[in-house]
Amino acid sequence: MKVTRKGALSLGAIAVASAFVLSGCSAGDSGDTPTTGGTLTVWVDAERVDALQGAADAYTEKTGVKVDLVSKDNATIKDDFIQQVPTGEGPDITMGAHDWLGELTTNGVVAPLELGDSADDYLPVAIQAATYEGTVYMLPYAVENIAVLRNADIVPEAATSFDDMIAKGQAAGLTQPFVVEQGAEGNPYHLYPFQTAFGAPVFGTDASGSYDPSDLQLGSDGGYQFADWLASQGKTGTGVFNTDIDGAIAKQAFLDGTAAFWLTGPWNVGAAVDAGINVAIDPVPSPTGEAAQPFAGVKGFFLSAESKNKVAATDFLVNYLGSEDVQLELFKAGNVLPALSAAAESASSDPIIKGFANVGADAVAMPSIPAMGSVWQYWGVAQAAIINGEDPKATWDKLVTDVTAAIS
Repeated sequence: MKVTRKGALSLGAIAVASAFVLSGCSAGDSGDTPTTGGTLTVWVDAERVDALQGAADAYTEKTGVKVDLVSKDNATIKDDFIQQVPTGEGPDITMGAHDWLGELTTNGVVAPLELGDSADDYLPVAIQAATYEGTVYMLPYAVENIAVLRNADIVPEAATSFDDMIAKGQAAGLTQPFVVEQGAEGNPYHLYPFQTAFGAPVFGTDASGSYDPSDLQLGSDGGYQFADWLASQGKTGTGVFNTDIDGAIAKQAFLDGTAAFWLTGPWNVGAAVDAGINVAIDPVPSPTGEAAQPFAGVKGFFLSAESKNKVAATDFLVNYLGSEDVQLELFKAGNVLPALSAAAESASSDPIIKGFANVGADAVAMPSIPAMGSVWQYWGVAQAAIINGEDPKATWDKLVTDVTAAIS
């Protein structure tokens, strides 16, 4: 849902520039801001150019360093960055997603980012996502996770558990109270909160808190318990999960009012609000009593390993793009929860954003390690097979074996 008017962006950008000119820089500035001139090239998508223009202008006015914002296609920005940085033709800074980190570090195209004490100013999951093998590589600006959208006119109160959710919908006269996107090859991203409720993350973590590819937790007791539960909710059980329900079908069921609960992300809220639905945002109801933890996807900015002006680039990232004003401008451009805690609190004055933020407090960063690629190719297919009636233990055994072999 658009919680701020798009037309306010240009005025907001001016306000950001004015705020920076008056204050000199953000509170995190150490006073040794670069004044050497030159140019910083920053790659962003088209939606974020206006949101960052005020900060770019303010930085140039204060330091003499020109900031050139270059609009790039989201579909090609990562590959272009990987290809161009080694040649010296790439940008000083690029925006991107945290799950690029494994690929970016493997290719040696990103440099560590010194956040210092300002790391404490961000949502914990944002810093977790920005960190790879114990080192921070990204300045986070947005955190996105799924939650349960509830039609509050059909079911006035949030569910206290997974079973309670189904019961509340059935009591309201619905034959299909809850929908979640699956499809023929499954959708483990959307089912992950339920899997974590059984104590079965994909990977364990090492001493630094980073995901450990040698510690595959899919094969834990919790993984098999989840597989059994998934089977009980599939084709030969309750039928709650159905591979015939893809994203479009799940969306239409909620918009038509034939489903009261829909597990999805903030990208679908606008359609529900536009349809006149009284939307409430609820936590993912747990089937076990333990927290159901969705994945968090974090967006941010990376520093090029070949930047010729890393001091200025770091200063612009930490003290300008990491300011509350700029993080709120980025929020207005994309309506995704800011990564900076103060900005997230301000944005949460909107109940929809606050609902996703509350669910996100239990979210975990989606693994960005290269081994995660070996999980995705088998994970959804195995879950779909279980939903469709295949033996849960044998199917989960094969999943664990296939993923282990692929990682090795």
